[in-house]
Amino acid sequence: MTQKSDKIGSFAKVSKIFFASSLIFVLMARVSPGATQLPSNPFPDEAKEPWHIAADNLSFDRKTGAYRAEGNVVIQKKDIKLSADFAEFFSDTLEIAARGNVSLISRGDILTGSRVEIDLKNETGTIYQGGLFLNANHFHIKGDRIQKTGKKSYNIQAACLTSCDGDSPAWKITGRNLNVTVDGYGTVSHATLWAKNIPVFYTPFLIFPAKVERQSGLLAPQMGYSERKWEEYIQPFYWAINQSSDATFYFHHMERRGEKLGLQYRYILDDTSKGAVMADFLNDLKIDDGARNSGRYWGFDDDTALRPNSDRYWFRMKHDHRMPDGFSAALDIDWVSDQDYLHEFRDKYTGFEATNRYFVDHFSRELDEDIDPVRVNSLRLSKIWMNYSLNAQARWYDNVVKRRQDLTDTTLQRLPFIEFDASKQQILSTPFYFNLDSEYTYFYRQDGSKGHRADLYPRFYLPYAYKNVFFLEPSLGFRQTLWHPERPDSGAQPGNEKNGTHFRGVYDFGLDISSEIYRVYETGSGTYDKIKHTLQPAVFYQYSPEQDQGKYHFFDPTDRIEGKNLLTYSLTNTFTARFKNNTPGQDRAADYSYRQFFRFKLEQSYDINKHQENAPEPFSPVSGELQIFTSPYFSFQADGRWSLYENRFSSYSVSTKLSDQRGDEIWLEHLYAGGLGKSIYARFNFVLTRWASGYLDYERNLLDGKDIRTGLGLRYKESCWSVDLLYSKEDQDRRYGFMINLYGLGEMGI
Repeated sequence: MTQKSDKIGSFAKVSKIFFASSLIFVLMARVSPGATQLPSNPFPDEAKEPWHIAADNLSFDRKTGAYRAEGNVVIQKKDIKLSADFAEFFSDTLEIAARGNVSLISRGDILTGSRVEIDLKNETGTIYQGGLFLNANHFHIKGDRIQKTGKKSYNIQAACLTSCDGDSPAWKITGRNLNVTVDGYGTVSHATLWAKNIPVFYTPFLIFPAKVERQSGLLAPQMGYSERKWEEYIQPFYWAINQSSDATFYFHHMERRGEKLGLQYRYILDDTSKGAVMADFLNDLKIDDGARNSGRYWGFDDDTALRPNSDRYWFRMKHDHRMPDGFSAALDIDWVSDQDYLHEFRDKYTGFEATNRYFVDHFSRELDEDIDPVRVNSLRLSKIWMNYSLNAQARWYDNVVKRRQDLTDTTLQRLPFIEFDASKQQILSTPFYFNLDSEYTYFYRQDGSKGHRADLYPRFYLPYAYKNVFFLEPSLGFRQTLWHPERPDSGAQPGNEKNGTHFRGVYDFGLDISSEIYRVYETGSGTYDKIKHTLQPAVFYQYSPEQDQGKYHFFDPTDRIEGKNLLTYSLTNTFTARFKNNTPGQDRAADYSYRQFFRFKLEQSYDINKHQENAPEPFSPVSGELQIFTSPYFSFQADGRWSLYENRFSSYSVSTKLSDQRGDEIWLEHLYAGGLGKSIYARFNFVLTRWASGYLDYERNLLDGKDIRTGLGLRYKESCWSVDLLYSKEDQDRRYGFMINLYGLGEMGI
């Protein structure tokens, strides 16, 4: 069989899966808070709150205990209001019988009909030729007879359900009998999905969620097709364990790759202590062992490492915990089977993008990049005072490639890493200030040297301001470092490979001189009345002596402090506009807002040591930053480094964004990092009509002339439904998508 016929067969399988699953899930929305809301008790019996009755004619029958009201009848209690042409209200039994243009409004939900009979005590009743509007998800339900059969249950005969407004909805579901339970499910027998007046789909039985609170059950599935996986089907199951924890189980079928199982468990211990644990496992049917074209189809071009393993998994976890005495703890675990896993599974429910989004939203901490083979795992204990902070961590950098291939691993671990810092603060009532950086680290390697290091770095300042014309601040720092290695350091100079303790003391001096020159211009504009132009020249001098440090142990760059005799100068140019707020009052600061719409900075350094040693290129590249925000619809940002000696940019990035009030948007970015990379990225969001919109994104590597990513999407959106068409190509993988979303119920598609 040819590859082409395989693909045709795969599409056929996808279609069969899609239509078969639609029998149950075509209208299944997420089983999570806020899906479908029905009035669980539209007529609560609040004994202390009286009922109010108003009508053109009102009488009371002492024998039956009934109030008879006729003409513009209104029966009201708090946020419950019944209107009708005629009504009888039995005060003893709390029963109401009303007819003629009946309307009952309760907490935003509306019941209408020609006749209604309600038992407030048992919370039951019947509405004839009625309609039910559910405000939470904008549901319209109509039927010949709507029965409230219990506190949370309804039965509708000859039912019609839609989330569209108007007498001629764009879509609707009709059925012989509809039963629905609040915080449960709704069922429809002999259900038909209509597009306008055209029947599109029929099933003898349809189930959909009708949930206000979290409740266990199946979630909406995801389906797809790609060249690397062929047809995909993901079915989640949600388990509401209790009020403070829940879990979701995932079954992910891939025709070419096998079945991937996933679990997500979330819990809350108190208002600041919470966590999330997620795990996936796949016994992959394909491997990248370098044979034939396995690397082309089942690997990636980001690195040269193979992926011969079929057992693939990803375990990740984040936990925040409140400790006694103002301490807090945080745990981050990111353990993956191979360097390609996160790149392979970037999207869908359990993919890298969704996981990273969840961690950022709920823990304000993101994961390492999906293509990074070194994953950081850490346990942190910290406390913050007004001027001091303590941070103790154990960090493990998991090198996935070396672990998987059992290679020599010299990755440096920090077990633990303890910092105690003091922010810049005044020393008593003197004119002096100081700050402090200090740390202790135990360095560990699986293969290689280990050892302890302590580093103490206080710094003292003497700021001085002259008539607000210029600011001068000399500073002096004393850095003291202590090492105690556990093994000889192969990187030390011959004769210095010792296991004993090493000590280094070094000082450095700094002088910061700056000024601010500004002028305010009256514009006479109605949009902004004044513009402030500011020039900020600055000079910063740094000096630390040269010192032979070859005898000291080397773990990271902190162990080597180069001699420095450096002069850095910069000029910053800014424009700030003042806008008058539309608030009453006199000319006060609160009546104005300010926006910096232009910023341009140039900076360069001159190495005096290189000049004295007649070394080449004492001047550093000129670095520049430019930011322009002239309106909410235009922005431009650029930064770069210009080499005086090569007369060219050594690196730069340029980006611009254009938009309009309709929602059209163009975003362009061009990056250049010398020989390391050169790329261009563009994204267009466009509005075609009031109902149609789309996007196009494109990224290309200009060094090798290859496309990185191409994406295209179109959306047609009405008030109660939408259709999405999607296409993307990245690496060797092409993806296609077709989704129909019926608002209030869910989405279906491939």
